[in-house]
Amino acid sequence: MTSLSSVPNVSLTDGNTVPQLGFGVWQVPDDESYTAVTSALTVGYRSIDTAAIYGNEVGTGRAIKHSGIAREDLFVTTKLWNGAAETWTRDNVLREFDASLDRLGLDYLDLYLIHWPRAMREDYVAIWRAFAEIKESGRAKSVGVSNFQPAQLQRLIDETGVVPVINQVEVHPDFAQPELRAFHAEHGIVTEAWSPLGQGRGLLDDPVLSRIANKHGRSAAQVTLRWHLQVGNVVIPKSVTPYRIRQNFEVFDFELDADDLAAIAGLDVGNRLGPDPDEFDMG
Repeated sequence: MTSLSSVPNVSLTDGNTVPQLGFGVWQVPDDESYTAVTSALTVGYRSIDTAAIYGNEVGTGRAIKHSGIAREDLFVTTKLWNGAAETWTRDNVLREFDASLDRLGLDYLDLYLIHWPRAMREDYVAIWRAFAEIKESGRAKSVGVSNFQPAQLQRLIDETGVVPVINQVEVHPDFAQPELRAFHAEHGIVTEAWSPLGQGRGLLDDPVLSRIANKHGRSAAQVTLRWHLQVGNVVIPKSVTPYRIRQNFEVFDFELDADDLAAIAGLDVGNRLGPDPDEFDMG
């Protein structure tokens, strides 16, 4: 049985820490997010990841408020939807940050992320400068990015001197992103994996994962999450099913051996499921 103390914290370069296992609410409707987040917090998750574009910050915030858990014991992340409909000036960024805080019913965030680079729009550096200001104000303890590529990360660092503490990106065994993760390691950026289980598109049916799962008496999902943890990723699985929410939390009382890790490494075929960050620009 996993206890709260079993979940390790990963150090960030700004002196803060993030639980290595969290709970995501992507594609969870707002009315269902309250129940899902409540279930996750009851199981023991203390890191909750949402985003403005998910449309569920209100339900997520209500679950946090009603949980009875001290705010300082929680790690809450949301993201700026830097869509094409806006010109992302400093004031617009600060306004959207305030709107997210208001929907969540919180006084501060533990982590605020730029959701996509939208590199073709040439405004992510200006947005990042506003993020640095939010961090300086203390209303977000840490700031980072999501879906950024090495060239975009390097530009942020070169032009502002502020290194994102986290880059939240698509990572799973058949899209392991070794080059990006190596860049992160070189610059002290934590890799946080979204869609860590491959979005239910067949990854968990892979015979290699099934064999390793049978070997350890676990599910393929648990093996996959354990792989993330052992390679050093922060991971935020999502589910609305109480049994799976609990099962995804029970991954700290077994360990993959070297043969397991080598076999899983062999699954990487560059199978990107989400949009290409160099091309994505909608909404």
